[in-house]
Amino acid sequence: MVNSAVAERYGRTPVDGRRRVVLAAVAGAAVLAVVIAWVVWVGLFTPGASLETRDLGYVNQTDDTVDIRFEVTTEPGTPVSCALQALNAQFAIVGWKVVDLPPGEARTHAYVENVRVTEPAVTGLIYRCWLT
Repeated sequence: MVNSAVAERYGRTPVDGRRRVVLAAVAGAAVLAVVIAWVVWVGLFTPGASLETRDLGYVNQTDDTVDIRFEVTTEPGTPVSCALQALNAQFAIVGWKVVDLPPGEARTHAYVENVRVTEPAVTGLIYRCWLT
């Protein structure tokens, strides 16, 4: 009897224990509902824009320029930007150009871009492309 009187005095009755369990279950269910809603929103309702690139080659036009040929595959109507680079025999960047590619009607489109170089290049390729 003494223990129950002390427990009642300091708020540790069986009713308080059940209340804590119920509140913990409600809080857990709320967190679970938020996580499930976020997964559904991100996974199902976010458009799945994709972008693929492929280097097709390069041609040294002069000692000062190189033509870089490449291919971009994305959803029709999607604008893309690409950073192109030309490298020398030591793999140092000797030319760099960022190009904005217009949205096209075809899924895959090939491009040729002229890049100015500071010394003769031994290769030209895509550094990175991104959706704009």
